[in-house]
Amino acid sequence: MKIREIIAPIEEFAPLSLQESYDNSGLVVGRLDDELEGGVLLAVDVTEEVIEEAIEKGCGLIITHHPIIFHPLKRLNSSSVVERCVEMAIRHNIALYACHTNLDSTKNGMSWRVGEMLGLQNMEVLQPTVEGAGFGVVGTLPEPVAEVEFLKQVKQTFSVEALRHSATLGREVKRVAICTGAGASLMREARAVGCDVYLTADLKYNDFYTPDSQFVVVDMGHFESEFCVIAILFDILSKIFINFALHKSAQSKNPVHYFV
Repeated sequence: MKIREIIAPIEEFAPLSLQESYDNSGLVVGRLDDELEGGVLLAVDVTEEVIEEAIEKGCGLIITHHPIIFHPLKRLNSSSVVERCVEMAIRHNIALYACHTNLDSTKNGMSWRVGEMLGLQNMEVLQPTVEGAGFGVVGTLPEPVAEVEFLKQVKQTFSVEALRHSATLGREVKRVAICTGAGASLMREARAVGCDVYLTADLKYNDFYTPDSQFVVVDMGHFESEFCVIAILFDILSKIFINFALHKSAQSKNPVHYFV
């Protein structure tokens, strides 16, 4: 089976045309018409550990959320983790494919999955871009819950070690906005839709002032918000390729560590 046949269902679900201009989604290493040798490994990031896992499991293709190459490489001399990963992949004939901002913005993509995991209903796109697509979602919980209970639910559901958040307001949480990954730029949209909580990641110090007592903003962590990509990709591929060696990476780990 050719690599292009494996990735076709992914690009049908999340067309590359939806990716942002700065992004590098698609086949980063390898050739579309190459025959796939072995199985497929799914991960959040390409790391040396993930590539070693692919070698051990006999996988000829690694599909991740983040592309290993964002900026042009001027040399390949093992001086950086990006260079070493690309070199390892080439030496072991492993193709690297990324499904990044196109999966963020497609309907039923990343933020939608997080919303489903929290039980949100009646979800809509938070920041529409093209018809049916856009970044983030907003929806409602089946029943209102206290702010602290909602924070506990997020920690438990996504195995978050520590949550950063703005001041709680002593109100019930019913309407929730979500943007996986770095979502500070959607704070205005979160306010406009009247959410009680905006759940995202990668917030800076001053971002926690932005809610201005209108809602609570919660930083759940970049990796924690996007780990669901493995399940999304697995669902897409396993429904089509039934008798196929499809692996969820055991080495896809958060690069951020917490001392609590």
